[in-house]
Amino acid sequence: MPFTPLHSAFARWTRLGLWRRLGQRLALDWRRARGDEVVPSAVVADSRSLRSAPSAWARGIDGGKLVKGVKLVAVCDKHGSLLDLALGPATVDDRAGTPPLLPQLAGLGFQGDLLGDSGLKGAPFAAAALVHDIHVSVSPGGTRDDQFLPCGIRWVVERLFAWLSRYRRLNIVYDRQPDLFAAHVWIAMISIISRRLVAHTQAQQAV
Repeated sequence: MPFTPLHSAFARWTRLGLWRRLGQRLALDWRRARGDEVVPSAVVADSRSLRSAPSAWARGIDGGKLVKGVKLVAVCDKHGSLLDLALGPATVDDRAGTPPLLPQLAGLGFQGDLLGDSGLKGAPFAAAALVHDIHVSVSPGGTRDDQFLPCGIRWVVERLFAWLSRYRRLNIVYDRQPDLFAAHVWIAMISIISRRLVAHTQAQQAV
């Protein structure tokens, strides 16, 4: 297929929010296939700083991770399925980058616990979440010597970032608009969950 019509279709579907809706639908379908309630009772939020090219829509410096680029804030369920995401300069901390996701999670029907590390600690963020009947639960993300500390199901978001890092297109941000990069993230998640569903269906049929 020629590049021009292919990119035009990709951009049009991005503007319509098709990738996001399809990714969320598959995430909920996977929960149903696993015998869980369609809407989760708890979600996990965390961020990942990504290097970006000078042509990217925004650049900032994450002083803690020494990364010059953008920050991806992701919210997932216990299976590591992406439910929503937000993008901003790497200088934006988690407490400022996560609030835009709260009404979107509420729009999915979610009311429950939002698990995160100390980056989400603070009364203003907790109060903003309570407006949407979302309760913030904060636990340490690591030890004092910078060793990763698994806690409950909160580690699944780290696994999600590991899955996404296998797609080289997502490790450095080149896009001039944030919605275009977000579309690539959703396409990667669609690929991951689609393979899960196909394997699950084949296993069920084999039984």
